[in-house]
Amino acid sequence: MAPDKIQIVRARDVMQKGIVAIDGMATAKEAAAKMRLEKVSYLLVNKRHVDDAWGIVVVQDFVKGVIIPARSPSEVNVYEIMTKPIITVPADMDVRYVARLIYRAGIRRAAVEDGGELAGMISLSSLILDNDFF
Repeated sequence: MAPDKIQIVRARDVMQKGIVAIDGMATAKEAAAKMRLEKVSYLLVNKRHVDDAWGIVVVQDFVKGVIIPARSPSEVNVYEIMTKPIITVPADMDVRYVARLIYRAGIRRAAVEDGGELAGMISLSSLILDNDFF
């Protein structure tokens, strides 16, 4: 019996298309409302100019930057609690390497870049739950 031929799956094949973004000057309250509306657990934070880097704000940032220090969500700006810069992966990267990079970096997701633009997001859980690898 011949072994199964391994098909190379690229980041673009499994990424979640569509970027949900917010301005860094938005408040934590506005960001949380947008996350609820879009049903996501993260928001990409827009660049301020061409040479700037993308940022990301995730649920844990709200806990660490708003809830624990007992700050008002209406008085905290996204740029105060976000992580910047984000880790991006090329759209044509083999998902085996994407998974290794995300895992070793200790993050849960990475943005997928295609032609210098962000095209989607890829996460460890989406690799397992949203695909037919298993």
